[in-house]
Amino acid sequence: MLVTRGFKGKRRQGDDARRRLPPGQFLTPEFPVLTAGPTQHTATDRWSLSLQFGGKLLGSWSWDQFNALPQTDLTVDIHCVTKWSKFDTKWRGVTIDDLIAAAGLEGSPSSFLMAHCDGGYSTNLLLSDLLGGRAMIATHFADLPLLPSHGGPARLLVPHLYFWKSAKWVRRLAFREEDKPGFWESLGYHRRGDPWLEQRYEGDR
Repeated sequence: MLVTRGFKGKRRQGDDARRRLPPGQFLTPEFPVLTAGPTQHTATDRWSLSLQFGGKLLGSWSWDQFNALPQTDLTVDIHCVTKWSKFDTKWRGVTIDDLIAAAGLEGSPSSFLMAHCDGGYSTNLLLSDLLGGRAMIATHFADLPLLPSHGGPARLLVPHLYFWKSAKWVRRLAFREEDKPGFWESLGYHRRGDPWLEQRYEGDR
């Protein structure tokens, strides 16, 4: 397992920054790259995204089909469990709500989901953290196609949770009846990862 080094250091924060920073975080203008394993490179002509429940395929999209779905722009703050935060990041992609609708579903068939990615990474999520415009499959950052180092061609974006939940190189979303840990969660990280509650590790509130 390779974990690249993140940004280190602290900067003085203004009043607005202090209000927007979750406890224990520091602000950086950089976008540090941290990866569990080597960077994945998948050409868009070989990329696809599937939506599953149990053994049933609910929907599948090629790159062109995915980009024909409704697109949403989102400006959000992001927070890494390694304690850096970056404000006002700009993203574009397809919300999970629109993806579910594109599969012909009127709602989620379960309360839990596992995101599976190229490179063998996975992370578990509550559907309540993904719906209502709270999450998307992002393909652009700062008006440019998402770089492989930041999860391109497409990554999950769940900005209100610690950033390990925003899984890079996402390829499959699997609805689940039960909540089971993904990659980092099985190694002792928190099942949910709320930055404002400092849910970094198993046993945190």
